[in-house]
Amino acid sequence: MSCADVEYLIVGAGVSGLSFANAIREEARLAGKAEPSLLILEADSEPGGYCKTIKQDGFVWDYSGHFFHFRNPEIESWLRERMPGQDVRTVEKHTSIRYDGLDIDFPFQKNIHQLGKEDFIDCLHSLYFRDQSKEVSSFKEMLYQRFGSGISERFLIPYNEKLYACDLDTLDAGAMGRFFPHADVEDIIGNMRRSDNASYNASFSYPEGGAIEFIKALLFDLPESLIAYEEALMSIDVEAKVATTTQREVRYQHLVSSAPFDKLCSMARAAHDASVFSANKVLVFNLGFDRKGADGVHWVYFPDRALPFYRIGFYDNIMGTDRMSLYVEIGARSGQEFDVEVELAGVMEGLRREGYAEDHQLVSWHSVAMDPAYVHITTASMAEHARISSDFDSNGLHAVGRYGGWTYCSIEDNIIETRALAKRLSQGTPE
Repeated sequence: MSCADVEYLIVGAGVSGLSFANAIREEARLAGKAEPSLLILEADSEPGGYCKTIKQDGFVWDYSGHFFHFRNPEIESWLRERMPGQDVRTVEKHTSIRYDGLDIDFPFQKNIHQLGKEDFIDCLHSLYFRDQSKEVSSFKEMLYQRFGSGISERFLIPYNEKLYACDLDTLDAGAMGRFFPHADVEDIIGNMRRSDNASYNASFSYPEGGAIEFIKALLFDLPESLIAYEEALMSIDVEAKVATTTQREVRYQHLVSSAPFDKLCSMARAAHDASVFSANKVLVFNLGFDRKGADGVHWVYFPDRALPFYRIGFYDNIMGTDRMSLYVEIGARSGQEFDVEVELAGVMEGLRREGYAEDHQLVSWHSVAMDPAYVHITTASMAEHARISSDFDSNGLHAVGRYGGWTYCSIEDNIIETRALAKRLSQGTPE
């Protein structure tokens, strides 16, 4: 088996890995240092990770709805500069919740006045008389304490249980961090007269060529020779700083991995409690129809447990195309097997029931299963991750991204995180 020596071994040619590669090269340039030696391992035959795009029968779909929500103008500008000729649209988001035949503006908790009279009264009553006396220890308890039973049981609990495919009592109270649309009583009452449904993703950017264009932007300045496709990491000798791949051994100074953290632990032979690292699986259907459908909406949430999907999104309303183009997401337990044809039939039945595809003809479709998709953030997973990653970091092993960090984050967050790591490693500063 051959052997290579690099300063930085990067595992995964997705957003996190490619962002780090760009950042560490830029840090060297800024410091007037020699070009660092890099190797990016990618088990797949192409880059992108989950941020891939499928073009089929005139439709443009991603593995799932990857819409970039930028808070940092510099990062967005940096990416756009690397997409010459690409039409990148900035879209003001319009989302809704299908509840009992009504389309309620998102977030549900700020728009209960749009419900039917009895639902509205119950939500408002239980919000006002909710029990705030207890310390909360789970995501479900947080929902009941902040919003009462009416709001929680009509939307927040059933929707999130469909998404995460687990009991919300097992998740940490802060499992969604800044991404959860909190609202207090004043916000909810105030929204009844003056609508303010702002959220972290009130607007988003999306290129005409799909999310893969962002990956191409991250590849813009990277020599192709830096990426080894169809080469997977198999094991790591953390003390010797030697990684074994499907092709060779690689000696490194720093290994930066976006692989799922539990898998990284196994490859590094780190003692860990694998049971605390659970996640859901998401089956995504991309569906193309013969003509236009609902207009003016970008995605819709479905708390109804009788429907297989928890969310659908409309690519055609983002890009202004003349045929309905949907992504449809179904949550399940990690490892659960799907009969794709059966699931597709259930999806079509649900879409017709809800009035989205009553007399439309399905002319093209594609499916992909993402496993893991959303990780389950629990008190135990956070503690175990903190313990192990601290040891890893002191030995030149750095876990990054949603799956390396075992967290809930945006794609922009991955770029910010890996830039900060590159700066730290380049300067030789401690964590």
